[in-house]
Amino acid sequence: MIEKMVIANRGEIALRILRACKELGIKTVAIHSKVDRDLKHVRLADEAICIGPNASKESYLNIPAIISSMEITDSMAVHPGYGFLAENADFAEQVQKSGFIFVGPDADVIRMMGDKVCAIEAMKKAGVPTVPGSDGELPEDKEECMRIAKRIGYPIIIKAAAGGGGRGMRVVHTESALINSIHVTKSEAGAAFGDDTVYMEKFLQNPRHVEIQIISDGQGNTIHLGDRDCSMQRRHQKVIEEAPAPGIPDDIREGVYASCIKACNDIGYRGAGTFEFLYEDGGFYFIEMNTRIQVEHPVSEMITGVDLIKEQIRVCCGEKLSIKQEDVVIRGHSFECRINAEDPKTFIPSPGLVTTYHPPGGFGVRVDSHLYSGYKVPPFYDSMIAKVITHGETREIALRRMRNALDEMVIEGIRSNIPLQQDLVRDSAFAEGGVNIHYLEKKLGL
Repeated sequence: MIEKMVIANRGEIALRILRACKELGIKTVAIHSKVDRDLKHVRLADEAICIGPNASKESYLNIPAIISSMEITDSMAVHPGYGFLAENADFAEQVQKSGFIFVGPDADVIRMMGDKVCAIEAMKKAGVPTVPGSDGELPEDKEECMRIAKRIGYPIIIKAAAGGGGRGMRVVHTESALINSIHVTKSEAGAAFGDDTVYMEKFLQNPRHVEIQIISDGQGNTIHLGDRDCSMQRRHQKVIEEAPAPGIPDDIREGVYASCIKACNDIGYRGAGTFEFLYEDGGFYFIEMNTRIQVEHPVSEMITGVDLIKEQIRVCCGEKLSIKQEDVVIRGHSFECRINAEDPKTFIPSPGLVTTYHPPGGFGVRVDSHLYSGYKVPPFYDSMIAKVITHGETREIALRRMRNALDEMVIEGIRSNIPLQQDLVRDSAFAEGGVNIHYLEKKLGL
């Protein structure tokens, strides 16, 4: 096991990683921007280094500064968390070439999964179910593009190969709009991602967003930790997650689990990862693979009892998985509500001083947050300030605990989306289970 690790992130995930490191006996180095010097994990770390100004590109995205911080502190590894550089293949490559350990997959695997066309090809070879599509980059030939779209069947969706997070996508309902939509998407993709490669897929009308959590040691051992439903979304951003996904037959589940495990072993995957799918009418359709820890990983931990961060660190340091698939038992149900510093109706960010912070408690309640009374939420980063997670023997019990937890939670001095979450966990359709990815936006009138 390594002796010292740099935590190349901020907020709740940085604190989560620090706690895991402490349990493993690993010393920690917290890197931070100038404004983040009062973050909780910065105060708790063994060492702390300011690596730049407030802007992300000059601090948390500054690769030379992060590698320098590892060198001057004699650290052996870096954990990127999620966001920022977590899925940046160049960062992983430079870390490894500098002689350090990157807590994540090898750079070439990140690069492969970051290219959606390559990822889909790899998944097809492994038998992972995919959405009917162009089977690669769209050609320049307009007539051929029209033939591909006709074969797939309208509506179709054009996607940027290097896209993600809901960007670089355009739905096309008619043949007359196809060619112009391809040109516009290519132009946007080139400007946003530096790569104008686009591909085409069938557009599913009312799917759910279901994902599979895996962990692999890169030595031929891969296990799954069940699935999660992340369909409650606004503009492709998840709002509530739960595990396991309700209403999916066990035989369908087991089939897709097996294909994900095979895919990981085929590509030599190492670390924690998530296969994201659209699920509609009993079918799973691969969207992408996230080669990092997910924001919603706690719900998988709650139903399995497996500490994903600790396991992720172990396998990326060369150890084999400490657990086998038969050791993983799904128990009960779990929900996660993302708490953001934003107006609950307009969604405008609400940075500022937190005058009072009181997290909820009780049996089956967990809160992952870096907040404390007197902390000042900066305006420079993502607005998520906490995650409230509940667990229960049944979905109904877990949901009741979430309602109670949200009612107990107090954040004063800034606005938060707690009122929105309180409304959502009391929504009758959500309580029944199985809402699709469009449900929340329709409910909000977006």
